Amino acid sequence: MSTDNLIDNKSVQFALRIIKAYQFISTEKKEQVMSKQLLRSGTAIGALIKEAEFAESKNDFIHKLHIALKEANETSYWLLLLSESNYIDKASYLSIDADCNEIIKLLVSIIKSCKSNIKNNNLTDSNI
Repeated sequence: MSTDNLIDNKSVQFALRIIKAYQFISTEKKEQVMSKQLLRSGTAIGALIKEAEFAESKNDFIHKLHIALKEANETSYWLLLLSESNYIDKASYLSIDADCNEIIKLLVSIIKSCKSNIKNNNLTDSNI
């Protein structure tokens, strides 16, 4: 990867794992509905992080990362369902869900930090 942005790197690597999981689940296990949902939410995380890089304002940046957080949480849900319904084995689930939870923690930390910076500096979009 050419960037030093941790959350960006992790979201791209995670999306690639999600794509591989989708390919396996949809072709080998013949499961189409949940695997498609997993693909959609799991790849949306990185797309929203990329969108946030060119946000129109601090609030827009936070908003986009918050949506990415929601997508990560949804992805965790689909992973759980796929595991509990035996479309993915427990070891695979634990590994990929750990990556998802790491992204969730990073996003929460970034969002909290940005909100704190805005509050502490009394920054608004109008005076940035």
